[in-house]
Amino acid sequence: MSDWEDEYGADGEAISKPSTLPVQTVTLPVKSWRPPSPRGARSRDPTSVGAKFGGDGEQWRNWRDRDSESNVCDGATGKYNSYSRSMTGPTGCRGGGDRSGSSPTTLNVENSLVGRIIGRGGAKIRELEESSGASIKINRGAHEAEVLVFGSRDAQLKAKDMIEDLVHGNSVRGPGCGNGNSNAGYQNDSCWPAAAVRAVAAAAQTAVPIDWTALRENRDKYEAMKWQDLPPLKKDFYIEAKSVAARSAEEVKIWRKENNNIFVDDLKDGEKRTIPNPVCTFEEAFAHYPGIMENIVRVGFKKPTPIQSQAWPIVLKGTDLIGIAQTGTGKTLSYLLPGFIHMDEQPVRRDKRDGPGMLVLTPTRELALQIETECNKYSYKGFKSVCIYGGGDRKAQIKVVTSGVDIVIATPGRLNDLQMNELISLRSITYLVLDEADRMLDMGFEPQIMKIILDIRPDRQTVMTSATWPTGVRRLAKSYLKDPMMVYVGTLDLAAVNTVQQTVLFVQEEEKKAYIFDFIDRMEPQDKVLIFVGKKVKADDLSSDLCLQGVAVQSLHGDREQCDREEALQDFRDGRVRILVATDLASRGLDVHDITHVFNYDFPRNVEEYVHRVGRTGRAGRSGASITLVTREDWRVASELITILERSGQDVPEELVLMAERYEKHQREKAMFAPRGRGGGGGGGGRRGSFRGGSDRWF
Repeated sequence: MSDWEDEYGADGEAISKPSTLPVQTVTLPVKSWRPPSPRGARSRDPTSVGAKFGGDGEQWRNWRDRDSESNVCDGATGKYNSYSRSMTGPTGCRGGGDRSGSSPTTLNVENSLVGRIIGRGGAKIRELEESSGASIKINRGAHEAEVLVFGSRDAQLKAKDMIEDLVHGNSVRGPGCGNGNSNAGYQNDSCWPAAAVRAVAAAAQTAVPIDWTALRENRDKYEAMKWQDLPPLKKDFYIEAKSVAARSAEEVKIWRKENNNIFVDDLKDGEKRTIPNPVCTFEEAFAHYPGIMENIVRVGFKKPTPIQSQAWPIVLKGTDLIGIAQTGTGKTLSYLLPGFIHMDEQPVRRDKRDGPGMLVLTPTRELALQIETECNKYSYKGFKSVCIYGGGDRKAQIKVVTSGVDIVIATPGRLNDLQMNELISLRSITYLVLDEADRMLDMGFEPQIMKIILDIRPDRQTVMTSATWPTGVRRLAKSYLKDPMMVYVGTLDLAAVNTVQQTVLFVQEEEKKAYIFDFIDRMEPQDKVLIFVGKKVKADDLSSDLCLQGVAVQSLHGDREQCDREEALQDFRDGRVRILVATDLASRGLDVHDITHVFNYDFPRNVEEYVHRVGRTGRAGRSGASITLVTREDWRVASELITILERSGQDVPEELVLMAERYEKHQREKAMFAPRGRGGGGGGGGRRGSFRGGSDRWF
């Protein structure tokens, strides 16, 4: 029912009559509008309602029925339809007819482009009508919309040109004029000339493809252009002591073997370089740097650790280094003290540099904070350091960075965030450290590391440390280190520290809590235990159960706020709590020297994490103990665990050997009876391509 179909009875009251005429699809000319007669003089003829808008009633109803969304308005009530907003009052409709009596101009437009004509809230169609003096109607079809332009011939032509320009001529989104219109990029009166927009579109169509081959061939040339304005760099600061130079090759060999079997290798292609002899005292390494010696004396260290003894001469000579050693062997000082000397001895003064000189990338927040503590402990020449990590106060970190720092210790994610937002410049970095590289790769930081290193000068000095030497770490070293030397303590094969007594217990899953409660009841007053669990929710659950038993305990995992994590770790360090329940977040970077026991409530996801967990105790020459609960579900790692225990001189339980044998037998049977071919399963119950029924390539 429509207001256009109102009729009036003899008493002057309006009555309604539904239209029964079929829908027409032809375009009919609309006569010019004339004002209606006074209400009392209106004719009761059915055609009078249409006639007052410029035609007979049948014509008007046909026109209205062509499309329920045509651009008309209710002259009786003054209501707008979907698009037309041009009304002069409750009885006038500018968009409803043609004042000149000429035929309308018709354009066909795809439905997807109608929005360019209408604009948000009809703003564009009003602008077109006001600019051209024409009236516009839009009838949507199944695929195309019909745009009808009414008015004088000149007005129709002007409106037609404007519509075509909107739909076709300025179809490339460009900058608008800031008028708040969401379609500003398509408007005819853009801030950019129409010719310029068309030129941009034409250039995009004729753009020459990038010649990637030429770019790769000229990579060195473009790299040199990028770094041509860098200040000079100095790397070699090593002055070999006479006592070190006087050591014979046989003496050096015996010393390396006695000190945890140290191995050194030159990874440079071609002719090998002379490997520096190790230093056996701090004086042999830093006699010419009294500021470093003052720090060492103040801290009270007696002698260097094995990796420090061999790494310091290599790093001080300016050679890139890969340091592979077990946790707790002093890798942090092996790169930190030479880094202080490196920054202090650069030709460009500190106040003339554009940014920090040393960058240390670490995988976790806890390790980053620990390294910052070491930097502050061994303060040298007033060097200022900042710790940048996710979860910390970003504004405070930005404030410190922009105020000027010498050393940046950062996790890759947050540093990449500041770098991409141009809040920190890395062009002045001359000394780069990738600490715990294997852990950073395990956590998926390789893309961020790549972006960060691309902004650091290529002739820098780089030190990489790791507890293991997997394929990913080798690839990283090959990509970002230049002709490095490798120092590894012990063996490249994975092994736990031999200062920890490792015990393996076989339990059922439901028996674990009873074992941990019994262990806590037997703890001595001086004991401090770190309990590892597999999931964050289990850390909260176990710590809550212990609290209900009246046991002082803290928990540490990734879902806790950073302030809570720092408080939990500080309480554990200071001895306010002697039990810390943690996920593998604490398996690296947790440097608490007086941990006496590590309790593996859940076995870790791999033996590498087992080694790192066990390494949290027995540090700095102390002894420790680890207890590991193993269930039937852990049988896949039994064979690897046996290898770890044997390498560190531990007793291997008979149950563990039997578990490894059963798992190997299970694997052989699975391979023997597994269906052959790509699918697997044949006609045996439709198990094609499933992980259980498929061949071993799925695993």
